[in-house]
Amino acid sequence: MSGDRERVIELVNELGSRFGHVLSDMVPPSAQVHLLNAQRELITALMLIYENRVAPAPTRSRVKRAGAKRRTTKRDRKIPID
Repeated sequence: MSGDRERVIELVNELGSRFGHVLSDMVPPSAQVHLLNAQRELITALMLIYENRVAPAPTRSRVKRAGAKRRTTKRDRKIPID
C-alpha cells in the first residue's frame, strides 16, 4: 500500500509541477502564490480521501465496563420551569 501511495504522490506532484510551468507565463506572480497554496490544499485533500478509501478500518473496539453506573446527585435532577 505504501508503494501505491508514493506513486500517487509522485504523480500528483508531477502534474502540479507541469501545470505550474504552463501557468507561470500567463499568471502574475501574486496570483501564482495563491494558486500554489490552493494546489497544496487540493493535494492534501486528495491524499486524505485516498487514504480513507484505501486504508483498512481500525480494528479497535470499545470495551464495555460491567456494572459501571453513573452516580446521581441533587444537581442531576430536573429543574422545574415556571
